[in-house]
Amino acid sequence: MRKARFASRDAAAQAAAAAPFALYPYRCDRCRCFHLTSRTKGKRVPVSRAASA
Repeated sequence: MRKARFASRDAAAQAAAAAPFALYPYRCDRCRCFHLTSRTKGKRVPVSRAASA
């Protein structure tokens, strides 16, 4: 089974928001499309402004 590819970060983020667990979009350096991952090790995960305030 292949990973789902998304043409934009926004499309990947919409799919991540619909998932029942935390997923994060990232740009693949092989195909240049976006994929989703649940892993955060070595990835820069954006912090929401509401959580930091």
